[in-house]
Parts: sequence; C-alpha cells; structure tokens
Amino acid sequence: MRIAIGCDDAGQPLLDVVAAHLKTIPGLEVIDLSAPQGPEEYYPDVAERVALAVSNADAERGLLICGTGIGMSITANKVPGIRAALCHDVYSAERARKSNNAQIITMGARVIGTEVAKTIMDAWLKAEYDPTSPSEPKVQRMVAIDAKYNQRPS
Repeated sequence: MRIAIGCDDAGQPLLDVVAAHLKTIPGLEVIDLSAPQGPEEYYPDVAERVALAVSNADAERGLLICGTGIGMSITANKVPGIRAALCHDVYSAERARKSNNAQIITMGARVIGTEVAKTIMDAWLKAEYDPTSPSEPKVQRMVAIDAKYNQRPS
C-alpha cells in the first residue's frame, strides 16, 4: 500500500515521528509531499497535493498534519472523491475507515502527542471498509452528493 503524507511547518515535528514509524511497517510505501513547490505556499497547497495523489490513485491513502488538522481536512475534502477525516483518537480513526471509507486522515500536532498519533495511524491502517456493511448506502449517498457539486469539466 502507498500512503501520501504531507504537513506544514507546524506539523513537521509530528510528521517526522509518524513517517519514521510508517516506514517500519512492511509493505507500506511512504510518499512525502510536504516539500514547498513555491515561495507563497501554504498548508492548503500540501493538502491539495496529497488529496490529488489519492484521487489520482498514486496513493491508496493519505495523512495530513498541521497545527490542528482542521484546515488540512477542510482543504482535502475540496478535492472531488476525497473523504478526509480529522482524527485525534483511535475510535474515530477506526470509524473513519470502517464506516465512512475515509482515504485520508488529518491530525493536529498542537492537539495530540507522538505516541497517540502512531497508535491512531496503526488503527486506521488496519481498519478496512466493508462495502456489504450497513454503512454502504450512507457512503454511496456521500459519493452522490460529492458528484452533484463537483462536476469536473470533460
């Protein structure tokens, strides 16, 4: 599995720890998209890069870290087809994947510590979405609403 990761300057210390942890997981390829692409770049630009990597199938999942995780989540969710969830606890991370088929999670470096972040990542990566679950009609409704408002020009 490939996971695209990204952060801003506030999230860099936490991302460094989590990225090192992710690189110890067999079969997981980590693609860091944090590097600024220009002089006037902000966290929304990083969030867009990671979300596009997931949307374009260059990565199966994504992780975004900023100060709170809120701005990254909002921005990633602007990319058509993306479901990004802000997760600061294990239960939310599991449910983000199992119930909502979230491909991206976001975290806040000013909100949680390194060990919690690693535990959240482990839980989220292990969780799998079951398309036969009672959540499937709800996820399909999310997909339909996304398509309704995110018409890409052909």
